[in-house]
Amino acid sequence: MRVRRRSIAVAGVAALLASAAAGGAAQAASSSLTVTTLGRHGVKVATTVTVVAVPSGQTYRVASGKRLSLAAGRYIAMTDIWEHGTEGLGTDTIGAQVVRVSGSTSVTLDARKGKPVKMSLDTPADVTGPPRISAQVCAAVSNMPDAFSAGGWNYQGALYAIPNSSKLLQFGYMAQWTGKDSYVAVKNATGIPTAPSATYKRSGLATVHFSVRSGTEMGEQVHTALQAEPKVDDCTTDLMADVRDENGPYTATVHVTPGTWQPRDDISGSDGTGVSGGFPKVRTLKATQNFTQYFGRAVWSPMHYLPMVAQHEVAFIPGAMIGDPDVGADDADTTKETVVLTKGSTTVKKQTLTQWRTGDAEFVAGIHSAGWYRLTVDAHRYHPGITFPAGMLSSRVTLDWHFKADPAKSMVAPVFLTRFLPTGLNSRNQAAPSSTTTVDVSAGRGSQGPDLRFTTVTAKAVKVWSSADGGKTWKAATVRHSGSTWQATVHNPASGAVALRSEVTDAAGDRSVETVYRAYAIG
Repeated sequence: MRVRRRSIAVAGVAALLASAAAGGAAQAASSSLTVTTLGRHGVKVATTVTVVAVPSGQTYRVASGKRLSLAAGRYIAMTDIWEHGTEGLGTDTIGAQVVRVSGSTSVTLDARKGKPVKMSLDTPADVTGPPRISAQVCAAVSNMPDAFSAGGWNYQGALYAIPNSSKLLQFGYMAQWTGKDSYVAVKNATGIPTAPSATYKRSGLATVHFSVRSGTEMGEQVHTALQAEPKVDDCTTDLMADVRDENGPYTATVHVTPGTWQPRDDISGSDGTGVSGGFPKVRTLKATQNFTQYFGRAVWSPMHYLPMVAQHEVAFIPGAMIGDPDVGADDADTTKETVVLTKGSTTVKKQTLTQWRTGDAEFVAGIHSAGWYRLTVDAHRYHPGITFPAGMLSSRVTLDWHFKADPAKSMVAPVFLTRFLPTGLNSRNQAAPSSTTTVDVSAGRGSQGPDLRFTTVTAKAVKVWSSADGGKTWKAATVRHSGSTWQATVHNPASGAVALRSEVTDAAGDRSVETVYRAYAIG
Protein backbone atom coordinates (compact mmCIF):
# COMPACT_ATOMS: atom_id res chain seq x y z
CA MET A 1 0.00 0.00 0.00
CA ARG A 2 1.06 3.61 -0.27
CA VAL A 3 3.41 5.02 2.35
CA ARG A 4 2.81 8.43 3.82
CA ARG A 5 4.93 8.22 6.93
CA ARG A 6 8.65 7.74 7.38
CA SER A 7 10.05 4.44 8.66
CA ILE A 8 11.12 4.46 12.30
CA ALA A 9 14.42 2.60 12.10
CA VAL A 10 15.82 3.61 8.73
CA ALA A 11 17.27 6.91 7.61
CA GLY A 12 14.05 7.81 5.77
CA VAL A 13 14.76 10.89 3.68
CA ALA A 14 18.43 10.15 4.13
CA ALA A 15 18.13 6.77 2.45
CA LEU A 16 16.62 8.46 -0.57
CA LEU A 17 19.56 10.84 -0.67
CA ALA A 18 22.22 8.18 -0.22
CA SER A 19 22.98 7.26 -3.82
CA ALA A 20 22.95 10.86 -5.05
CA ALA A 21 25.04 12.01 -2.12
CA ALA A 22 27.54 9.22 -2.60
CA GLY A 23 27.97 10.11 -6.26
CA GLY A 24 28.52 13.81 -5.61
CA ALA A 25 30.71 13.49 -2.54
CA ALA A 26 32.82 10.66 -3.92
CA GLN A 27 34.20 13.00 -6.57
CA ALA A 28 35.53 15.30 -3.87
CA ALA A 29 36.47 12.53 -1.43
CA SER A 30 39.94 12.98 -0.03
CA SER A 31 39.48 11.15 3.24
CA SER A 32 37.76 8.06 4.59
CA LEU A 33 35.90 6.75 7.60
CA THR A 34 35.85 3.22 8.96
CA VAL A 35 33.37 2.36 11.72
CA THR A 36 33.92 -0.72 13.86
CA THR A 37 31.01 -2.03 15.95
CA LEU A 38 31.60 -4.19 19.01
CA GLY A 39 28.97 -6.25 20.81
CA ARG A 40 28.31 -6.42 24.50
CA HIS A 41 31.08 -9.00 24.94
CA GLY A 42 33.68 -6.96 23.08
CA VAL A 43 33.52 -9.04 19.89
CA LYS A 44 33.06 -7.42 16.49
CA VAL A 45 29.44 -7.49 15.29
CA ALA A 46 28.46 -6.88 11.67
CA THR A 47 26.05 -3.95 11.34
CA THR A 48 24.97 -1.40 8.78
CA VAL A 49 26.13 2.08 9.78
CA THR A 50 24.36 5.29 8.79
CA VAL A 51 26.74 8.19 8.23
CA VAL A 52 25.34 11.74 8.05
CA ALA A 53 27.31 14.80 6.97
CA VAL A 54 27.09 17.90 9.19
CA PRO A 55 25.41 20.23 8.42
CA SER A 56 24.29 19.22 4.89
CA GLY A 57 22.53 15.98 5.86
CA GLN A 58 24.08 14.05 2.96
CA THR A 59 23.77 10.46 4.01
CA TYR A 60 25.56 7.18 3.38
CA ARG A 61 25.06 3.62 4.55
CA VAL A 62 28.07 1.35 4.88
CA ALA A 63 28.86 -2.04 6.40
CA SER A 64 30.79 -1.85 9.66
CA GLY A 65 34.51 -2.38 9.17
CA LYS A 66 34.37 -1.17 5.58
CA ARG A 67 36.18 1.96 4.45
CA LEU A 68 33.87 4.76 3.28
CA SER A 69 35.41 7.46 1.08
CA LEU A 70 34.34 10.93 2.17
CA ALA A 71 35.26 14.56 1.81
CA ALA A 72 36.98 15.90 4.88
CA GLY A 73 34.53 17.31 7.39
CA ARG A 74 32.27 16.50 10.33
CA TYR A 75 29.97 13.48 10.30
CA ILE A 76 27.67 11.51 12.55
CA ALA A 77 27.98 7.72 12.54
CA MET A 78 25.08 5.81 14.07
CA THR A 79 23.78 2.27 14.18
CA ASP A 80 21.86 -0.40 16.10
CA ILE A 81 24.20 -3.17 17.26
CA TRP A 82 21.98 -6.24 17.32
CA GLU A 83 23.28 -9.51 18.73
CA HIS A 84 21.73 -12.96 18.67
CA GLY A 85 20.72 -14.36 22.02
CA THR A 86 20.40 -17.93 23.24
CA GLU A 87 16.71 -17.17 23.67
CA GLY A 88 14.30 -14.38 22.91
CA LEU A 89 15.27 -11.51 20.63
CA GLY A 90 18.88 -11.10 21.71
CA THR A 91 20.00 -7.55 22.51
CA ASP A 92 19.99 -4.18 20.76
CA THR A 93 22.43 -1.39 21.54
CA ILE A 94 21.87 1.95 19.83
CA GLY A 95 24.81 4.28 19.49
CA ALA A 96 26.14 7.29 17.64
CA GLN A 97 29.32 9.32 17.52
CA VAL A 98 30.18 12.71 16.07
CA VAL A 99 33.52 12.48 14.29
CA ARG A 100 35.73 14.85 12.31
CA VAL A 101 36.98 13.01 9.26
CA SER A 102 40.40 13.93 7.94
CA GLY A 103 42.62 11.47 6.15
CA SER A 104 42.02 7.86 7.16
CA THR A 105 39.75 8.13 10.19
CA SER A 106 38.50 5.24 12.32
CA VAL A 107 35.89 5.16 15.05
CA THR A 108 34.45 2.42 17.26
CA LEU A 109 30.92 2.09 18.59
CA ASP A 110 31.18 -0.21 21.60
CA ALA A 111 27.99 -1.84 22.92
CA ARG A 112 29.71 -2.51 26.25
CA LYS A 113 29.25 1.20 26.97
CA GLY A 114 25.51 0.93 26.48
CA LYS A 115 23.15 1.79 29.32
CA PRO A 116 19.76 0.09 29.71
CA VAL A 117 16.77 2.01 28.41
CA LYS A 118 14.14 1.95 31.16
CA MET A 119 10.57 3.22 31.30
CA SER A 120 8.33 2.51 34.26
CA LEU A 121 4.58 2.73 34.80
CA ASP A 122 2.29 1.78 37.67
CA THR A 123 0.88 -1.02 35.53
CA PRO A 124 -2.31 -2.89 36.45
CA ALA A 125 -2.24 -6.55 37.46
CA ASP A 126 -3.14 -7.81 33.98
CA VAL A 127 0.15 -6.44 32.57
CA THR A 128 2.56 -9.27 33.35
CA GLY A 129 5.48 -8.77 30.95
CA PRO A 130 8.08 -6.05 30.42
CA PRO A 131 7.33 -3.24 28.00
CA ARG A 132 8.37 -3.39 24.39
CA ILE A 133 10.57 -0.35 23.65
CA SER A 134 11.20 1.23 20.26
CA ALA A 135 14.14 3.62 20.23
CA GLN A 136 16.19 5.58 17.74
CA VAL A 137 19.03 8.06 17.61
CA CYS A 138 18.63 10.96 15.18
CA ALA A 139 20.98 13.47 13.59
CA ALA A 140 19.72 16.98 14.39
CA VAL A 141 20.88 18.44 11.08
CA SER A 142 17.46 19.64 9.86
CA ASN A 143 13.99 20.43 11.14
CA MET A 144 13.16 16.74 10.57
CA PRO A 145 15.69 14.91 12.76
CA ASP A 146 13.78 11.62 12.51
CA ALA A 147 14.57 11.58 8.77
CA PHE A 148 18.20 10.84 9.68
CA SER A 149 17.97 8.00 12.15
CA ALA A 150 19.04 4.53 13.20
CA GLY A 151 17.33 2.37 15.76
CA GLY A 152 15.43 -0.75 16.64
CA TRP A 153 13.23 -2.32 19.26
CA ASN A 154 13.37 -4.93 21.97
CA TYR A 155 11.89 -5.69 25.35
CA GLN A 156 13.06 -3.77 28.41
CA GLY A 157 16.17 -5.43 29.78
CA ALA A 158 17.50 -6.19 26.31
CA LEU A 159 17.67 -2.66 24.85
CA TYR A 160 20.62 -0.35 25.49
CA ALA A 161 21.90 3.03 24.35
CA ILE A 162 25.44 4.41 24.36
CA PRO A 163 25.44 7.82 26.11
CA ASN A 164 26.56 10.87 24.13
CA SER A 165 26.00 14.47 25.18
CA SER A 166 26.34 16.03 21.71
CA LYS A 167 23.58 18.50 20.83
CA LEU A 168 23.83 17.23 17.26
CA LEU A 169 22.00 14.09 18.45
CA GLN A 170 18.50 13.37 19.67
CA PHE A 171 17.24 10.18 21.26
CA GLY A 172 13.59 9.16 21.01
CA TYR A 173 12.05 6.18 22.73
CA MET A 174 8.59 4.69 23.17
CA ALA A 175 7.46 1.99 25.59
CA GLN A 176 4.33 -0.12 25.26
CA TRP A 177 2.85 -2.28 28.03
CA THR A 178 0.17 -4.79 27.04
CA GLY A 179 -2.61 -6.27 29.14
CA LYS A 180 -6.36 -5.95 28.77
CA ASP A 181 -5.57 -2.41 27.55
CA SER A 182 -2.32 -1.03 26.15
CA TYR A 183 -0.24 1.71 27.77
CA VAL A 184 2.14 3.80 25.67
CA ALA A 185 4.70 6.37 26.83
CA VAL A 186 7.03 8.36 24.61
CA LYS A 187 10.00 10.62 25.36
CA ASN A 188 12.57 12.67 23.43
CA ALA A 189 15.97 13.84 24.65
CA THR A 190 18.79 16.02 23.33
CA GLY A 191 21.82 13.78 23.06
CA ILE A 192 21.73 10.22 24.36
CA PRO A 193 21.23 10.40 28.15
CA THR A 194 23.64 8.73 30.56
CA ALA A 195 20.57 7.05 32.11
CA PRO A 196 17.82 6.89 29.46
CA SER A 197 14.78 6.42 31.65
CA ALA A 198 11.38 7.84 32.49
CA THR A 199 8.59 7.18 35.00
CA TYR A 200 4.87 7.65 34.35
CA LYS A 201 1.58 7.33 36.21
CA ARG A 202 -1.61 5.96 34.67
CA SER A 203 -3.51 8.85 36.22
CA GLY A 204 -1.64 11.26 33.95
CA LEU A 205 -2.35 9.48 30.68
CA ALA A 206 -4.91 10.21 27.97
CA THR A 207 -7.08 7.46 26.46
CA VAL A 208 -7.76 6.52 22.86
CA HIS A 209 -10.54 4.03 22.12
CA PHE A 210 -10.36 2.24 18.77
CA SER A 211 -13.69 1.11 17.33
CA VAL A 212 -13.18 -0.97 14.19
CA ARG A 213 -16.35 -1.89 12.30
CA SER A 214 -16.51 -4.53 9.57
CA GLY A 215 -18.25 -4.84 6.23
CA THR A 216 -16.99 -1.69 4.52
CA GLU A 217 -13.32 -2.51 3.88
CA MET A 218 -11.79 -4.19 0.81
CA GLY A 219 -10.17 -6.69 3.18
CA GLU A 220 -11.09 -8.18 6.53
CA GLN A 221 -7.80 -7.93 8.47
CA VAL A 222 -7.33 -4.51 10.03
CA HIS A 223 -4.05 -3.46 11.61
CA THR A 224 -4.50 -0.40 13.82
CA ALA A 225 -1.71 1.63 15.37
CA LEU A 226 -0.78 4.96 16.97
CA GLN A 227 2.19 7.05 15.90
CA ALA A 228 3.78 9.83 17.91
CA GLU A 229 3.37 13.06 15.95
CA PRO A 230 4.81 15.98 17.97
CA LYS A 231 3.88 19.44 16.74
CA VAL A 232 7.58 20.15 16.24
CA ASP A 233 9.33 17.19 14.63
CA ASP A 234 11.82 15.43 16.86
CA CYS A 235 13.31 11.96 17.25
CA THR A 236 10.00 10.50 18.46
CA THR A 237 8.14 11.48 15.27
CA ASP A 238 6.40 8.42 13.79
CA LEU A 239 7.52 5.99 16.48
CA MET A 240 4.65 3.54 16.29
CA ALA A 241 2.71 1.51 18.84
CA ASP A 242 0.73 -1.41 17.44
CA VAL A 243 -2.84 -1.61 18.71
CA ARG A 244 -4.37 -4.74 17.12
CA ASP A 245 -3.93 -6.71 13.93
CA GLU A 246 -6.81 -9.07 13.24
CA ASN A 247 -10.11 -9.40 11.46
CA GLY A 248 -12.74 -6.81 12.37
CA PRO A 249 -14.90 -6.00 14.10
CA TYR A 250 -13.05 -5.27 17.32
CA THR A 251 -12.43 -2.62 19.94
CA ALA A 252 -9.23 -1.72 21.74
CA THR A 253 -8.16 0.86 24.30
CA VAL A 254 -4.77 2.56 24.48
CA HIS A 255 -3.66 4.90 27.26
CA VAL A 256 -0.98 7.34 26.08
CA THR A 257 1.19 10.13 27.39
CA PRO A 258 -0.34 13.55 26.67
CA GLY A 259 0.70 14.97 23.32
CA THR A 260 -0.08 14.73 19.63
CA TRP A 261 -0.86 11.33 18.15
CA GLN A 262 -1.62 9.99 14.69
CA PRO A 263 -4.08 7.05 14.53
CA ARG A 264 -3.75 4.80 11.49
CA ASP A 265 -5.08 1.62 9.95
CA ASP A 266 -3.74 -0.77 7.31
CA ILE A 267 -6.01 -3.26 5.55
CA SER A 268 -4.89 -6.64 4.21
CA GLY A 269 -6.71 -8.11 1.22
CA SER A 270 -7.57 -11.68 0.36
CA ASP A 271 -4.01 -12.30 -0.87
CA GLY A 272 -2.47 -11.07 2.39
CA THR A 273 -1.00 -7.88 0.96
CA GLY A 274 -1.89 -4.36 2.00
CA VAL A 275 -4.77 -2.99 -0.07
CA SER A 276 -5.81 0.19 1.71
CA GLY A 277 -5.65 2.10 4.95
CA GLY A 278 -5.17 5.61 6.08
CA PHE A 279 -4.30 8.34 8.50
CA PRO A 280 -7.23 10.10 10.21
CA LYS A 281 -6.91 13.54 11.73
CA VAL A 282 -3.99 14.00 14.11
CA ARG A 283 -5.20 14.35 17.69
CA THR A 284 -3.67 16.45 20.47
CA LEU A 285 -4.64 14.87 23.78
CA LYS A 286 -4.42 16.18 27.31
CA ALA A 287 -4.05 14.15 30.50
CA THR A 288 -7.22 12.18 31.39
CA GLN A 289 -8.85 13.11 28.05
CA ASN A 290 -10.84 10.38 26.25
CA PHE A 291 -11.18 10.11 22.49
CA THR A 292 -12.75 7.47 20.22
CA GLN A 293 -11.29 6.77 16.78
CA TYR A 294 -13.64 4.96 14.41
CA PHE A 295 -12.63 2.93 11.39
CA GLY A 296 -15.00 1.37 8.89
CA ARG A 297 -18.32 2.93 9.93
CA ALA A 298 -21.03 2.97 7.28
CA VAL A 299 -21.55 4.80 4.90
CA TRP A 300 -18.54 5.27 2.56
CA SER A 301 -19.18 7.92 -0.07
CA PRO A 302 -17.57 10.69 -2.22
CA MET A 303 -15.45 12.90 -0.03
CA HIS A 304 -13.97 15.93 -1.75
CA TYR A 305 -13.90 16.61 -5.49
CA LEU A 306 -16.48 18.81 -7.24
CA PRO A 307 -16.80 19.82 -10.91
CA MET A 308 -14.76 22.85 -11.96
CA VAL A 309 -15.38 25.27 -14.81
CA ALA A 310 -12.38 27.11 -16.29
CA GLN A 311 -10.84 27.96 -19.67
CA HIS A 312 -13.92 26.82 -21.61
CA GLU A 313 -13.81 23.40 -19.95
CA VAL A 314 -15.61 21.38 -17.32
CA ALA A 315 -13.11 19.33 -15.32
CA PHE A 316 -13.62 16.72 -12.63
CA ILE A 317 -11.20 14.49 -10.72
CA PRO A 318 -13.09 11.29 -9.84
CA GLY A 319 -10.86 10.54 -6.87
CA ALA A 320 -11.95 9.86 -3.29
CA MET A 321 -15.25 8.53 -4.62
CA ILE A 322 -15.52 5.77 -2.00
CA GLY A 323 -13.76 6.44 1.28
CA ASP A 324 -14.06 6.22 5.03
CA PRO A 325 -15.29 9.63 6.29
CA ASP A 326 -13.56 8.99 9.63
CA VAL A 327 -10.20 8.65 7.86
CA GLY A 328 -10.31 11.31 5.14
CA ALA A 329 -10.23 11.91 1.42
CA ASP A 330 -6.48 11.36 1.04
CA ASP A 331 -6.89 7.67 1.82
CA ALA A 332 -10.01 6.72 -0.15
CA ASP A 333 -10.09 3.38 -1.95
CA THR A 334 -9.34 3.10 -5.64
CA THR A 335 -12.31 2.98 -7.99
CA LYS A 336 -13.18 2.69 -11.67
CA GLU A 337 -15.58 5.38 -12.88
CA THR A 338 -17.66 6.21 -15.90
CA VAL A 339 -18.06 9.99 -16.23
CA VAL A 340 -20.53 11.60 -18.63
CA LEU A 341 -21.12 15.30 -19.36
CA THR A 342 -24.29 16.25 -21.23
CA LYS A 343 -26.07 19.44 -22.23
CA GLY A 344 -29.71 18.85 -22.88
CA SER A 345 -29.91 15.73 -25.06
CA THR A 346 -26.34 16.12 -26.36
CA THR A 347 -23.50 14.07 -24.89
CA VAL A 348 -20.47 16.33 -24.65
CA LYS A 349 -18.08 13.62 -23.49
CA LYS A 350 -18.10 10.13 -21.94
CA GLN A 351 -15.00 8.55 -20.40
CA THR A 352 -14.05 5.62 -18.16
CA LEU A 353 -11.24 6.30 -15.70
CA THR A 354 -9.49 4.75 -12.72
CA GLN A 355 -6.99 5.84 -10.08
CA TRP A 356 -5.58 2.32 -9.86
CA ARG A 357 -1.80 2.91 -10.01
CA THR A 358 -2.32 6.13 -12.00
CA GLY A 359 -2.79 8.81 -9.36
CA ASP A 360 -5.60 11.31 -9.84
CA ALA A 361 -7.04 10.66 -13.30
CA GLU A 362 -8.98 13.67 -14.59
CA PHE A 363 -12.06 14.11 -16.76
CA VAL A 364 -11.89 17.23 -18.96
CA ALA A 365 -14.53 18.24 -21.53
CA GLY A 366 -14.61 21.40 -23.61
CA ILE A 367 -17.78 23.53 -23.54
CA HIS A 368 -18.70 26.32 -25.95
CA SER A 369 -21.90 27.90 -24.64
CA ALA A 370 -23.51 28.87 -21.36
CA GLY A 371 -26.38 26.82 -20.06
CA TRP A 372 -27.40 23.94 -17.87
CA TYR A 373 -25.05 20.94 -17.83
CA ARG A 374 -25.39 17.51 -16.30
CA LEU A 375 -22.37 15.57 -15.02
CA THR A 376 -22.87 11.96 -13.91
CA VAL A 377 -20.34 9.66 -12.27
CA ASP A 378 -20.77 5.90 -11.73
CA ALA A 379 -17.97 4.54 -9.51
CA HIS A 380 -17.20 0.98 -8.41
CA ARG A 381 -14.46 -0.12 -6.07
CA TYR A 382 -11.58 -1.45 -8.13
CA HIS A 383 -8.53 -3.41 -7.01
CA PRO A 384 -7.31 -6.12 -9.43
CA GLY A 385 -5.74 -9.19 -7.88
CA ILE A 386 -7.87 -9.49 -4.76
CA THR A 387 -11.27 -10.95 -3.99
CA PHE A 388 -13.52 -8.54 -2.16
CA PRO A 389 -15.16 -9.81 1.05
CA ALA A 390 -18.59 -11.31 0.49
CA GLY A 391 -21.32 -8.74 0.97
CA MET A 392 -18.92 -5.76 1.01
CA LEU A 393 -20.77 -2.53 1.71
CA SER A 394 -20.52 0.77 -0.20
CA SER A 395 -19.39 -1.16 -3.28
CA ARG A 396 -20.85 1.36 -5.76
CA VAL A 397 -21.57 5.10 -5.67
CA THR A 398 -23.20 7.38 -8.24
CA LEU A 399 -23.36 11.15 -8.57
CA ASP A 400 -25.75 13.15 -10.75
CA TRP A 401 -25.08 16.89 -10.80
CA HIS A 402 -27.17 19.48 -12.68
CA PHE A 403 -25.68 22.98 -12.72
CA LYS A 404 -25.41 26.13 -14.80
CA ALA A 405 -22.01 26.88 -16.35
CA ASP A 406 -20.58 29.66 -18.50
CA PRO A 407 -17.40 28.76 -20.41
CA ALA A 408 -16.14 32.33 -19.99
CA LYS A 409 -16.42 32.27 -16.18
CA SER A 410 -14.22 30.19 -13.87
CA MET A 411 -15.81 28.66 -10.78
CA VAL A 412 -16.36 25.59 -8.68
CA ALA A 413 -19.77 24.23 -9.67
CA PRO A 414 -22.48 25.09 -7.10
CA VAL A 415 -23.20 21.46 -6.18
CA PHE A 416 -22.89 19.30 -3.07
CA LEU A 417 -21.57 16.03 -1.71
CA THR A 418 -23.62 14.18 0.89
CA ARG A 419 -22.47 12.28 3.94
CA PHE A 420 -24.81 9.64 5.38
CA LEU A 421 -24.24 8.45 8.94
CA PRO A 422 -26.73 5.79 10.09
CA THR A 423 -27.15 5.56 13.85
CA GLY A 424 -27.78 2.45 15.90
CA LEU A 425 -25.93 -0.04 13.67
CA ASN A 426 -24.02 -2.91 15.25
CA SER A 427 -20.26 -3.49 14.88
CA ARG A 428 -20.85 -5.20 11.51
CA ASN A 429 -22.72 -2.16 10.20
CA GLN A 430 -26.05 -3.98 10.40
CA ALA A 431 -29.49 -2.74 11.43
CA ALA A 432 -32.01 -5.06 13.01
CA PRO A 433 -34.49 -6.70 10.59
CA SER A 434 -37.68 -4.68 9.96
CA SER A 435 -36.44 -1.89 12.23
CA THR A 436 -36.23 1.86 11.76
CA THR A 437 -32.87 3.60 11.31
CA THR A 438 -32.18 7.29 11.76
CA VAL A 439 -29.65 8.51 9.20
CA ASP A 440 -27.85 11.79 9.83
CA VAL A 441 -27.40 13.60 6.51
CA SER A 442 -25.07 16.52 5.81
CA ALA A 443 -24.53 18.38 2.55
CA GLY A 444 -21.06 19.79 2.08
CA ARG A 445 -18.70 21.28 -0.45
CA GLY A 446 -15.04 22.23 -0.28
CA SER A 447 -12.68 24.53 -2.12
CA GLN A 448 -10.92 22.82 -5.02
CA GLY A 449 -7.86 25.05 -4.90
CA PRO A 450 -6.80 28.71 -4.75
CA ASP A 451 -7.18 29.41 -8.47
CA LEU A 452 -10.93 28.93 -8.81
CA ARG A 453 -13.76 31.07 -7.51
CA PHE A 454 -15.46 29.27 -4.66
CA THR A 455 -18.81 30.66 -3.65
CA THR A 456 -20.98 29.95 -0.67
CA VAL A 457 -23.99 27.90 -1.69
CA THR A 458 -26.85 27.13 0.68
CA ALA A 459 -28.85 23.95 0.47
CA LYS A 460 -32.51 24.91 0.13
CA ALA A 461 -33.99 21.41 0.35
CA VAL A 462 -32.75 17.88 1.08
CA LYS A 463 -34.66 14.73 0.19
CA VAL A 464 -33.70 11.14 0.99
CA TRP A 465 -34.83 7.77 -0.39
CA SER A 466 -33.97 4.19 0.51
CA SER A 467 -34.04 1.00 -1.53
CA ALA A 468 -34.20 -2.60 -0.35
CA ASP A 469 -33.80 -4.18 -3.80
CA GLY A 470 -30.50 -2.76 -5.02
CA GLY A 471 -31.99 0.39 -6.51
CA LYS A 472 -34.82 -1.09 -8.57
CA THR A 473 -37.40 0.72 -6.46
CA TRP A 474 -37.09 3.61 -4.04
CA LYS A 475 -39.07 4.66 -0.97
CA ALA A 476 -39.09 8.26 0.28
CA ALA A 477 -37.84 8.77 3.82
CA THR A 478 -39.20 11.30 6.27
CA VAL A 479 -36.60 14.08 6.57
CA ARG A 480 -36.31 16.53 9.45
CA HIS A 481 -34.05 19.60 9.28
CA SER A 482 -32.00 20.19 12.42
CA GLY A 483 -29.45 23.02 12.37
CA SER A 484 -26.93 22.42 9.60
CA THR A 485 -27.86 18.75 9.16
CA TRP A 486 -30.88 16.67 8.32
CA GLN A 487 -32.20 13.46 9.82
CA ALA A 488 -33.89 10.85 7.65
CA THR A 489 -36.03 8.07 9.07
CA VAL A 490 -35.54 4.86 7.05
CA HIS A 491 -37.76 1.81 7.41
CA ASN A 492 -35.58 -1.27 7.02
CA PRO A 493 -36.46 -4.52 5.22
CA ALA A 494 -36.38 -7.93 6.86
CA SER A 495 -33.06 -8.91 5.25
CA GLY A 496 -30.46 -7.88 2.70
CA ALA A 497 -28.98 -4.38 2.49
CA VAL A 498 -30.17 -0.80 2.20
CA ALA A 499 -29.18 1.67 -0.51
CA LEU A 500 -29.45 5.39 0.23
CA ARG A 501 -30.08 8.30 -2.14
CA SER A 502 -30.12 12.03 -1.47
CA GLU A 503 -31.15 15.04 -3.51
CA VAL A 504 -29.87 18.49 -2.55
CA THR A 505 -31.12 21.62 -4.31
CA ASP A 506 -30.32 25.29 -3.92
CA ALA A 507 -32.36 28.43 -4.64
CA ALA A 508 -30.92 28.75 -8.16
CA GLY A 509 -32.11 25.30 -9.21
CA ASP A 510 -28.74 23.50 -9.06
CA ARG A 511 -29.31 19.86 -8.11
CA SER A 512 -27.05 17.20 -6.57
CA VAL A 513 -28.17 13.56 -6.43
CA GLU A 514 -25.94 11.02 -4.68
CA THR A 515 -26.56 7.29 -4.32
CA VAL A 516 -24.66 4.76 -2.22
CA TYR A 517 -25.50 1.12 -2.93
CA ARG A 518 -25.31 -1.37 -0.06
CA ALA A 519 -24.96 1.55 2.36
CA TYR A 520 -25.57 -0.70 5.35
CA ALA A 521 -26.70 -4.27 5.94
CA ILE A 522 -29.57 -5.97 7.74
CA GLY A 523 -28.68 -8.70 10.19
